[in-house]
Amino acid sequence: MYPAIEPYDHGHLDTGDGNLVYWEVCGNPEGKPALVVHGGPGSGCTPGQRRSFDPERYRIVLFDQRNCGRSLPHASDPATDLSTNTTQHLIADMERLREHLGIDRWLLYGGSWGSTLMLAYAEAHPERVSEMVIVSVTMTRRSEIDWLYRGVGRFFPEQWQRFREGVPEAERDGDLLAAYARLMSDPDPAVRAKAAQDWTTWEDAVISLEVNGKPNAYSDRPPASLLAFSRICAHYFSNGAWLEEGVLLREAHRLAGIPGVLIHGRFDLGGPLETAWQLAQAWPDSRLVVVDDSGHTGSDTMREEILAALDNFAG
Repeated sequence: MYPAIEPYDHGHLDTGDGNLVYWEVCGNPEGKPALVVHGGPGSGCTPGQRRSFDPERYRIVLFDQRNCGRSLPHASDPATDLSTNTTQHLIADMERLREHLGIDRWLLYGGSWGSTLMLAYAEAHPERVSEMVIVSVTMTRRSEIDWLYRGVGRFFPEQWQRFREGVPEAERDGDLLAAYARLMSDPDPAVRAKAAQDWTTWEDAVISLEVNGKPNAYSDRPPASLLAFSRICAHYFSNGAWLEEGVLLREAHRLAGIPGVLIHGRFDLGGPLETAWQLAQAWPDSRLVVVDDSGHTGSDTMREEILAALDNFAG
């Protein structure tokens, strides 16, 4: 990866509805604009994400999506209202940030939940996207959500039973994700902390077979970040990310003319390869790269593929 760099500009974007979205810019001020769209939802951007780009050729923009990272107010506070945190709000934030920075078109890079948000943004504003590099492709269809929080439990029955038992008994055969969303907004900090731990323990179980990945990638966060991540995830996934089922795949024709690289681990149990393959079939300007030694959390081979794609698009 490229050497560590620091931002030359940063700030908080006032969205006009009580939210302040953190953003930063690093690299070459005259370089090719690129936006990093982090995963989660609720993970926040990290310094390591700057290092996938050649700092001499790229103007690299990162931002923390609403209510996580350095954005305010923070979802770890149960008083923070998440009703104005939806996919449509995040798309509007990205457009507002583009205009604020005076960027005409930018490359989009991200993965996991970030890939869903990138696709939703690009289909809404295709004229603003120059290229896309998407890692660990998801489209957050309800079928994908059900697989991640129920179906894949057939590989981890003991861990899934513990995840199910993390909610009150009366809700265990109903909507688990909505139950978790309620628990993580509970006024009792002990209830919130246990729910967040139960949520991320399940997420860790799903990636536990990835020999080249990062173990405990979800639970290895400071307490406030852990709670914000879990709460925002439950908020989004219990609402189907406010997307019509299958809409991103149906509208993939809107990506025509945008070159894309889809990079996906063959052993991604939480987000099976089928999703990336389906998108590649519907988006003729994309190229699917299957990484045979990777799951959802990556590998050295996957990082090499990411660098190669971004270097190629740098021109």
